[in-house]
Amino acid sequence: MPAKALDFFLPNELNATLPPEKRGLRRDHVRMMVLNRCTGEVNHDRFFHLSHYLQPGDLIILNNSRTIPALLRGKWKRDWNELSQDVEVRLAKRRNEDTWDAFIMANPIKVGDKLLFSDELISTVIAEKENSPLKTIQFNKRGTDLYNIIYSIGEPIRYEYIEKPWGLDDYQTVFASHPGSVEMPSAGRAFSWELLFKLKQKNIGLDFIQLHTGLSYFDEHWELKPEENEEEYQLSAVTMEKIVRTKTDGGRVIAVGTTVVRALETAARTGNLSGFTNLYINEETPLKVVDGILTGFHEPKASHLDMLTAFIPEQHLLHAYHQAIDKGYLWHEFGDMNLIL
Repeated sequence: MPAKALDFFLPNELNATLPPEKRGLRRDHVRMMVLNRCTGEVNHDRFFHLSHYLQPGDLIILNNSRTIPALLRGKWKRDWNELSQDVEVRLAKRRNEDTWDAFIMANPIKVGDKLLFSDELISTVIAEKENSPLKTIQFNKRGTDLYNIIYSIGEPIRYEYIEKPWGLDDYQTVFASHPGSVEMPSAGRAFSWELLFKLKQKNIGLDFIQLHTGLSYFDEHWELKPEENEEEYQLSAVTMEKIVRTKTDGGRVIAVGTTVVRALETAARTGNLSGFTNLYINEETPLKVVDGILTGFHEPKASHLDMLTAFIPEQHLLHAYHQAIDKGYLWHEFGDMNLIL
């Protein structure tokens, strides 16, 4: 099913260009727009008041994947002849211990070409993907050795609305523990340890799944269709038992981010607690597990907006987004938050 194009005008000044901490805010003091799923009623608040909108017995599910520095810079060689002094490579998805799909900012790059990132790290283009901007590259290192070098020479992926580089720590949630995401699972960024403790004190449950986010954007010539966005997920049997118990007892399951929604709804549909998901969710998708979502603000025509219409009617969503624009909410990974419940 093709993605719809929910469109609106987003002024450039509403792109969050730097982390909240660099704007003089604690990470949990960003703004939060709260939407009522049934009525479309809109409330405006701050994220550290999240517990005011939840009830004892509710369960929050977060993604504990940790962002890696997935932008590598190197030299491009063919038959060991240098073709470029500076090539940018964005890792997109890990295939195995030494192999990744990657977006290589060089054209026309071919199978057999070499990418030299440092004296220690070299990769070879081993495959092209049909109707895709991605190439498959194999490194000369694997496992922990590969990750150690990537961490020493890589940078976080950033897009044009981020005006200057920020450190890798700025692209992490406080609870991130499993390296693998090439883009930050940003819906969880606003949580602080103090807020998590406050939620636990109110008897609001917390648990984690793992989904390593892939590369979501290439350039203006390539658009990733939702069904092509295949990502690996994993959740434990204990987590699923908590979810079932929460719903049986009348509590609500709140997913932090679209990644968590995809993982939980895929597990509910397939019965598989781990695997790959390319689940596309829209207004016609009956949600089997998730009762609410906590997410950032999504740009015009993004497929994530289609997922939000599974929670709230399109007209309510667009009305609320226009309010958010009028009130100056900030977009993207360093921006403000939206709770739909």
